[in-house]
Amino acid sequence: MKQNFASLNLTDSQLTAVDNAIAELESQLSGLVAINSASKQRALKLGEKSEAFCRQSLRMLAENPQIIPPNLDVAEAIRDLEARDRLRPRLMRLTRLLERGNDTDFGLGSDAMTVAVQGYGLLKLVGRSEGLDALRKELGSRFSKTRRTAPEEKKAA
Repeated sequence: MKQNFASLNLTDSQLTAVDNAIAELESQLSGLVAINSASKQRALKLGEKSEAFCRQSLRMLAENPQIIPPNLDVAEAIRDLEARDRLRPRLMRLTRLLERGNDTDFGLGSDAMTVAVQGYGLLKLVGRSEGLDALRKELGSRFSKTRRTAPEEKKAA
């Protein structure tokens, strides 16, 4: 079976440019935070259904400052929402790029493994006559299954 999901030849200069671009992204996005899963579970989430509510509530609060207690930082919440609006398109592009990168990584590995398995099949056919039996056995350990030992019968007391 012939397969070629991906073919990619990156030059040293391309890899250097990619590394520099990633370093620049890390530098420019140094304000990104990591939130642990426990905190995420406890936090309110701004999903698709609640986004309109959030925007409308913040607009109403900004238009009616007389009802806002001093400890409610509406201006900060509005800045957070604006920053989110500006960041999200970039994150979507990075997500698509990462998905393609992961698919390419998968494809390159699968392509290589397909040829390796086919080569192993050839080795099984002609390896003994070519003096490659030891190599075939060594490679065959990848496919060997460990036998499970049957549980010992319990002795009646």
